[in-house]
Amino acid sequence: MAQFTYTARTPSGQTQKGTINANSKGAAIAALHGRQLMPLVVKETNAKATGFGMNITLPGSSGVKSKDLVIFTREFAVMISAGVPVLRALNILKEQTESAGFKKVLTEVVANVQGGTNLSDAFAKHPKVFSTIYVNMVRAGETGGNLDDILNRLAFQQEKDATLRGKIKGAMIYPAVIFAVTLVAFFILMTFIVPKIGAVLSSLSGGTAALPIYTRILLSMSKGMKSPAFIFGVLFGLPTAVTLFRRYTKTPKGRYWWHSMLLKVPVIKVIITKTAIARFSRIFASLMGAGVGIVETIETTAGAIGNAVIEKELLNCSKAIQAGSQLSTELQKSSHFPPIVAQMLAVGEETGKTDEVILKIAEFYEEEVDTAVAALSSVIEPIMIVMLGGMVGLIAVSVFGPITKTETSAGN
Repeated sequence: MAQFTYTARTPSGQTQKGTINANSKGAAIAALHGRQLMPLVVKETNAKATGFGMNITLPGSSGVKSKDLVIFTREFAVMISAGVPVLRALNILKEQTESAGFKKVLTEVVANVQGGTNLSDAFAKHPKVFSTIYVNMVRAGETGGNLDDILNRLAFQQEKDATLRGKIKGAMIYPAVIFAVTLVAFFILMTFIVPKIGAVLSSLSGGTAALPIYTRILLSMSKGMKSPAFIFGVLFGLPTAVTLFRRYTKTPKGRYWWHSMLLKVPVIKVIITKTAIARFSRIFASLMGAGVGIVETIETTAGAIGNAVIEKELLNCSKAIQAGSQLSTELQKSSHFPPIVAQMLAVGEETGKTDEVILKIAEFYEEEVDTAVAALSSVIEPIMIVMLGGMVGLIAVSVFGPITKTETSAGN
């Protein structure tokens, strides 16, 4: 039996701190509920930090795809609902999975469960597959005796999150392809076609000096792109700069700076903010519905938002809640969460249906993300077309201008 320290809210709204002995964290939370206390923070004494508030590794980063995890979660929920013992269900699913990486993980999970480890603790040993959110919800399901319902919530949440990411990525594919084609076409024209045309134009006009200024600029650009310095920069300088940038943005300071920059780009800011609110609301509702304490829910959810600026804001909210404040009150001070979120959350807190209300917020903002992504596509596509047209137009004017001038001079 372990000892846990806790911070909880009494029925009268006062904050109470203390210690409690229990076999597991879930049992400690259940015991606090039995005392009519609302758990805010429950931590095992001398336990190692769980990493709440940090980036949560997404499923699939260790060879396990999100699709495989969703299928596993769905089928696991069905088996548990049908009364199949956990260990037997795990063995069946282990044999059915086609992913070699996932089969290896499930083999270790089965071995741990056979050795007497709780299912949630067995999952927690594989953080690259089972996120902190996943583990916490399973732990809550074990404690509350509703593991099948929790697993169904998890699968639904994962499907919605994957759909959201897929829509954003899908909207970016066409503009990215157009941009890449534009760059390749421009490079080919400037390094192979323009120099040959430039030589012809120079001979027709009696030298480079006689060419129009815009043609001379184009030829200078072409010459520069064929220089060793430019080629070295493209082959070595650019990859090095990208690598250094990526390393910097993986540091806490660099990540925060980059995310704050993204939140200043007009259209991008809207998509990032609405996606963050949708993801926060969906995960928050799932964790609250599973019986996880509100502070632990906020800290866990903050790490899954995907934006360091909004994550920091939520972590500040959790500190204020531990001091006795309400989440709706803190979100009213937010510079990223719209007032309607705080207002709806306040209604949920008053009626005791916070998880239901915030689930409605998630559904609303998921639709808003769809609209914002569609708007982004409608803005980016014309810009890409204008860029491509401008490139072709610049080259055409630079080539045909001197030819027309030469023909006019010859006619005179």
